[in-house]
Amino acid sequence: MTLLRLPHARPTVILFDWHATLVDTKDAMYHAVDDVLPKLVDTGLIERLVKAEDSKTVEDAKLVKYVRAHHRLHPRIKLERKISRTDIFELLFGADEQAKREAHRLFDASYRQHFGEIEPLEPEARTHLQALQALGVRLGVLSNRSREFMEREIDTIDGTGWRALFETMVCGDDVAARKPAPDLLLKALADLGVAPGPGCWYVGDSTTDVVAAKLAQVTSIFYNGAGWDRNWIDRIFPGTVRHPHQPDGVIRDLPELLRTVRLFLDGVSGDGKPGTGTSAG
Repeated sequence: MTLLRLPHARPTVILFDWHATLVDTKDAMYHAVDDVLPKLVDTGLIERLVKAEDSKTVEDAKLVKYVRAHHRLHPRIKLERKISRTDIFELLFGADEQAKREAHRLFDASYRQHFGEIEPLEPEARTHLQALQALGVRLGVLSNRSREFMEREIDTIDGTGWRALFETMVCGDDVAARKPAPDLLLKALADLGVAPGPGCWYVGDSTTDVVAAKLAQVTSIFYNGAGWDRNWIDRIFPGTVRHPHQPDGVIRDLPELLRTVRLFLDGVSGDGKPGTGTSAG
């Protein structure tokens, strides 16, 4: 079964991931990862990479094997630019939270040398976000990135910044644990005075985002801006005992998100049939 279906509740709040969901930070993220991976040897983190049998997919195991051997990403991964920094660290270190924290620390130190110019991932992104606001949906933005980077990026994008589009912004160093822990989402909802529930949608482009949404008990919307086909989406969200978390909906772009929200406002239920359109959260 493919995971192309509607969520189950009308949104009152939509929280967005930042990089590769709303914005393109160009090559800065991959430059910083390139800086980090050779340092895994000196820091001892290379010894803490997951075992092949603990990887979710064969492709994940190949990524870990390549990094272990070459201390860099495979050129194809960088060429495609379809995987986030957080997902890379999740694939490399699995449940080793201490190793991931150290990897994120190394990343921040390197990203400081590379970050700067950014642009919207979709040319009409601001317009679509404003349209969601006009429908009465409250918006927030989340990022595993440190606040020093997010402050600059959100204030400079489009030349005038997007801060006014969001009622809350939560960053990786604002909470005890980054995604896939639910801390960022829970803090954002606390900032808004809203309890977790299906009436909050979280839109993100990575498997990490889906896990965080599910752990926070909110609706997960997978942003498929990378253009994964249906078979691949089913593979990265297998719904198994070890990897149970699946998105509640999949969208290709912000116009599709806007259309989906309007369906709910017009009274369409989560099974795609006419309904009350009331929020379960």
